Amino acid sequence: MFSALRQTLTSLALGICCTLPAFANATTMGNIADQQTRHIATVFPGRMTGSPAEMMAADYLNQQFSQLGYQSDIRRFNTRYLYTSKDGHQNWHNVSASSVIAAREGIEPQQIIIMAHLDTFSPLNDNDVNNNLGGLTLQGVDDNASGLGVMLELATHLKDIPTRYGIRFIATSGEELGSLGAEDILKRMSASDKKNTLLVINLDSLIVGDKLYFNSGKSTPTAVTKMTRDRALALARQLNIKATTNPGLNAHYPKGTACCNDAEVFDKAGIPVLSVEATNWSLGKKDGYQQRVKSKAFPDGTSWHNALIDNQQYLDKWLPQRIEKRSRDVVRVMLPLVKELAKAKH
Repeated sequence: MFSALRQTLTSLALGICCTLPAFANATTMGNIADQQTRHIATVFPGRMTGSPAEMMAADYLNQQFSQLGYQSDIRRFNTRYLYTSKDGHQNWHNVSASSVIAAREGIEPQQIIIMAHLDTFSPLNDNDVNNNLGGLTLQGVDDNASGLGVMLELATHLKDIPTRYGIRFIATSGEELGSLGAEDILKRMSASDKKNTLLVINLDSLIVGDKLYFNSGKSTPTAVTKMTRDRALALARQLNIKATTNPGLNAHYPKGTACCNDAEVFDKAGIPVLSVEATNWSLGKKDGYQQRVKSKAFPDGTSWHNALIDNQQYLDKWLPQRIEKRSRDVVRVMLPLVKELAKAKH
């Protein structure tokens, strides 16, 4: 039964894929990211870990990378999460998650990983369901179709450019359940793979936040931070793009560092990271969780996991042109940065 379902989902994804030739022809910087963000969010809502929508989204991404000429594959892993009912009863939900890895080798064995999670929030209790958090209707435009859109545009621009170092694009699953996909990727890396990974760039939630941030990992060496976070900020200034870094107003999250996403898995393993996100580290508990100033449209100052807010129609209404602008801004900074770091030949 599972194989039959799998075949059906693959056929559907192939059909969807074949209706999108215009994406590769977009010439204005950020257009591909904007279009892909919208497509992924609206065609594959409810991308909960192990769900049919997540499987279809993974198939779609795999095909997109393959069409661009990358060696791409879907990596599956089994995991589970605990669900709590309103009466306090708990039971485990077993799921099979799907991450996507696309690669192109460089001249030398070192690599740069560009990563974005493809899953949306899975309700963990009855209260989540009652509050419209997660579920089948959550489009997850901001969290995290936006990261996937930018990743696909970067892959498009880089596909024909030879580089000294290899580039791997990874769409992880299970991020919303505790960075399970990132943990799985790290677990499968050999000692040589880890040593040869020069940097992990994580793209997550790029639209709703008041400000665009570039943050390093706590263990990222100063020299690498200068070439990555500080260089990204310098590029943004040159391009008149407003961007900043965590001001360090919360003692738990030092200045210039990020928190609580897939990048943290690699940071703890001593691999240099660069987190790209949009939020507001100066608000609330100053932990990056409150994304923007509270308002009528965003009463909690967040859109996280909320099916009524993190969707295309709502964001276009209350943040007009934001999806297009942020997509363009991030691509304009990240494309030259990645070329520099990977030592592109032209």
